[in-house]
Amino acid sequence: MNKNVLLSIREPKDLQSLSREELRILAQEMRSVILETVGANGGHLASNLGVIELTIALHRVFSSPKDAIIWDVGHQSYPHKLLTGRYDNFSTLRLKDGLAGFPKREESPHDTFNTGHASTSISAAEGILIGRKLQHQNGKVIAVIGDGALSGGMAFEALLNVTPYTKNLVVILNDNKMSISPNIRTVSEYLSRLTVRKGYQQFKYIFDTAVGKIPFLGRRINFLIHRLKRGAKGIFYRNNLFADLGFEYVGPLNGHNEKELEKVFRNVKNIDAPVLIHVETKKGKGYPLAEDNPSAFHGIGPFNIADGKIEKASTNSFTEAFSHIITDEAAKRDDIAAITAAMAQGTGLQQFQQQFPDRFFDVGIAEQHAVTFAAGLAAAGLRPIAAIYSTFLQRAIDQIIHDVALQKLPVIFAIDRAGAVPYDGETHQGLYDICFLRSIPNMTVLAPASAAEMRAMFEWALQLDAPVAIRYPKNTCAAECSAFSLPMETGRGVFTVTAKHSDVLLVCTGGIYPETAEAAALLRQKGISADIYNLRFLKPIDEAFFLEKAKKYPAVLFIEDGAYIGGIGHYLESLVQKQLSGIKTAVRAFPDTVFMQGSRQDVLECAGLTGEQLAKAASALCR
Repeated sequence: MNKNVLLSIREPKDLQSLSREELRILAQEMRSVILETVGANGGHLASNLGVIELTIALHRVFSSPKDAIIWDVGHQSYPHKLLTGRYDNFSTLRLKDGLAGFPKREESPHDTFNTGHASTSISAAEGILIGRKLQHQNGKVIAVIGDGALSGGMAFEALLNVTPYTKNLVVILNDNKMSISPNIRTVSEYLSRLTVRKGYQQFKYIFDTAVGKIPFLGRRINFLIHRLKRGAKGIFYRNNLFADLGFEYVGPLNGHNEKELEKVFRNVKNIDAPVLIHVETKKGKGYPLAEDNPSAFHGIGPFNIADGKIEKASTNSFTEAFSHIITDEAAKRDDIAAITAAMAQGTGLQQFQQQFPDRFFDVGIAEQHAVTFAAGLAAAGLRPIAAIYSTFLQRAIDQIIHDVALQKLPVIFAIDRAGAVPYDGETHQGLYDICFLRSIPNMTVLAPASAAEMRAMFEWALQLDAPVAIRYPKNTCAAECSAFSLPMETGRGVFTVTAKHSDVLLVCTGGIYPETAEAAALLRQKGISADIYNLRFLKPIDEAFFLEKAKKYPAVLFIEDGAYIGGIGHYLESLVQKQLSGIKTAVRAFPDTVFMQGSRQDVLECAGLTGEQLAKAASALCR
């Protein structure tokens, strides 16, 4: 490669002067930069490699930010960042104080809407369009949504709300696996390209207007022509849904043919109606290892580009522990079923899927459906385990309350990525599950600190005829101690560190136990004796038992890997202050602010929850 084209692109308009050969070189350079950066920092690889030509074509034709581009989920926005003035800082992607791994309005005017969760782009696009119209502003709004995100119900809610006010809406369906292609490809492509041409649209407008003016018969003739048009399309199209929803349907198009995409996009700019462009792409395009296994290279940690291998720690993660536990329990009982929302690998359910395919259900990016589906399984007599990340479980709060808790159905929620989540930024932090789950009637909330304690919790939960949430972080399990294997007692935790004469009691949730143990060790070095009480139960709490234990200490520090407001720490501190006198108390939890990307240590440090910071807080409490 003898020319660095990417270095010359400071803003999208710089793309206009590039030749076809330079555009080809640019695509290669973008792939190399993304591959090198994700190899070093981790991130979303396959999805970004698959949209490079699409992104170039979008920015060659549309005038961002006047024409707003909204990336659904946003995990495929790396090429967009490279073309919108962020190439120089791209090496900081997902690092503390660096570029975010998702669109950020704070980063660039070309990032019209912050995203991180799926299926939101079309709703946001419609809102932006109408907002602009009310302020007499022009421009297209383009929502780029994948076929996976289209499985979310919110996307269809937006599709059903297309109105005359959204005539400048362009939806690009990035299809990399979903079977929605027409039966007869050559005919459909011809018809699709024909309908977006300016001449066709002008003829259509003049003809419809003229026929509509015919007295008495105009509306009937137009209706008949409309039905004939739909019938003709039905001959060539397997699925006619988007046209019936009011869109001009275009496609399917080769998403890696930049020249052809550009041609169609230029025609689409002239259409005075909502348009859906169906584009077919290949995840991982240009990197054979990702092309062959796009799931493994969807969201990945730092890896060796030559062989695709990830450096793996020898210690056991909570996700791995859950994988073994659910598989072991399912081998003992045939009433256990597992549900996930498009995250089989991320939640550790692949082993379960292989061994018990008839009891494994991946419902796509549809957390609301996942929860109510689990409720239905429970109502039918099964023991469903819904494995969903904390940040995604937020999307199904109504279903947890209405469909599970109020009926007291025995659904177990395996909540991965609870607490501090590294590198993915504020949209993926698992800080709020304690707050909303504790407020729900009939709900039990547990937080293990180790693999053995997690196993004990699942075994206990499977015997309970009520919903149970078991939350755990994206982290390695704590080293085992005898206390973690003690039998479960409802509402009670366990002491893992005790001394004859202790200066302070450290009360923690399981996910923050390693930092709590580190704090206790640092305190001992300063001559301060600290006991550790691992709560286990975040709801219910055996208040009498806890108060009996807490009254023996001159000071109590509550430590929580969740939001302070509505959290367990604030609740227990209030309990101690009301029932016990003379005891100093403090709470360390995530304050009421947004937490950006960085390592787990970076996120905890920002919240004041590292071992060293906790030791300082406990030391101050003992003065």
